[in-house]
Amino acid sequence: YKRQHMDSGILNYRRFREHGDEDGLAEIIKDYKDGLMLYLNSIVGNIRIAEELAEDTFVLLGTKKPRDKGKGSFKTWLYTIGRNIAIDYLRRNSKRGEVSGEETAELSDDRESLELSYIKKERKITVHRALSRLKPEYRQALWLVYFEELSARETAAVMKKSVHGTETLIYRAKRALKAEFETEGFTYEDL
Repeated sequence: YKRQHMDSGILNYRRFREHGDEDGLAEIIKDYKDGLMLYLNSIVGNIRIAEELAEDTFVLLGTKKPRDKGKGSFKTWLYTIGRNIAIDYLRRNSKRGEVSGEETAELSDDRESLELSYIKKERKITVHRALSRLKPEYRQALWLVYFEELSARETAAVMKKSVHGTETLIYRAKRALKAEFETEGFTYEDL
């Protein structure tokens, strides 16, 4: 099922890009919007901004119609574009403070309701809470591996790292996550 789902992204994009079929783009947005938004939130740490950046990613797809690379999954390619947009955003905005305390509480509620609908399984929610306390780079790698089910190779492509560097990063991130669980009194055998 997963392989077919990944390929449907490529097929829908080609439908849109080569035949001007707007439904292709609409399908992509429906399939990938929540996941992309939560992934971008792992980079920018603000769900409203992540939502805007996800929209920017789809706008870029719709207007510039970049050629998909054809290697790897559609999701890897899409997330790479999203990540570039998020990093540009952080570069532009690192100078000024982002949000007030009141707004932060509101954002965190928004984020949680979105996350809870996206991550239905209890175990994943537990993982997610612990993830949020890790370094951003660890959080990002584990997000892609656990929640998006990307391989180390695909994660490396999204994060623009070598496969070996990514494997080391994932290993360290899992160790850090395990330590988080232990401080909470959980054990996580599958790690």
